[in-house]
Amino acid sequence: MRRRTRRGILQRLAELLFPPPREGGGLPHGLFPPLLVALTFVSGLVDAVSYLSLGHVFVANMTGNVVFLAFALAGGHGVSSSASLLALAAFAAGARAAGRVHRDCPAERLFVPLVLTQAALVAGALVLSVAVAWRLPVVGLLALGMGVQNGVVHRLAVPDLTTTVVTRTLTGLFADLWGPASVRRLVSVGVLFAGGLAGALLTVHREPWWALALAVALLLWTTATARTALSARPRTR
Repeated sequence: MRRRTRRGILQRLAELLFPPPREGGGLPHGLFPPLLVALTFVSGLVDAVSYLSLGHVFVANMTGNVVFLAFALAGGHGVSSSASLLALAAFAAGARAAGRVHRDCPAERLFVPLVLTQAALVAGALVLSVAVAWRLPVVGLLALGMGVQNGVVHRLAVPDLTTTVVTRTLTGLFADLWGPASVRRLVSVGVLFAGGLAGALLTVHREPWWALALAVALLLWTTATARTALSARPRTR
């Protein structure tokens, strides 16, 4: 009963994000759109942790790290060139690995193992942050995990649900006429904001590891839900 209820809620959200055609037919992207919304929330969580507790560096928003690196090289205070470079390099490595692995394999089949890999990396960052409080290794693991996330999301190519990019999403939201894409963009921006707010509240008023623990839990839930949804699909040759 719980599984059916969960699937019903996700299906309604998927239909809200991608309304099925009037002439009938299934959901164009299955249940992946609401799962990508969950990953968007994770992006906000980990960026809140990295910026507020790891030295003003982002692990999901690489646009910020590019300009932070420029500020640091110019002698700006409060930003670290080493942290920004590490985040950029780790993110790039994660994205490359996720983008190059099994190129002949459909992205849907790689979603579960790649997001599980991301969960393991975030869990490793969680352990390090609690056990030894090493800042740069935590930044590296989180950025590597976010690179993996962005790599698999890029391969899925679900429109307007990139899980991290906000500038282009906001541009489309206000520049284009209102329609189904506007709903997706509004949800994407709102959920990223909600993730950042939740991560900031946990980091400031509790401890950063609370936010990382929530991120790991959401990633594991996402993989379990995706596995169930994929196993319920009829197999095609």
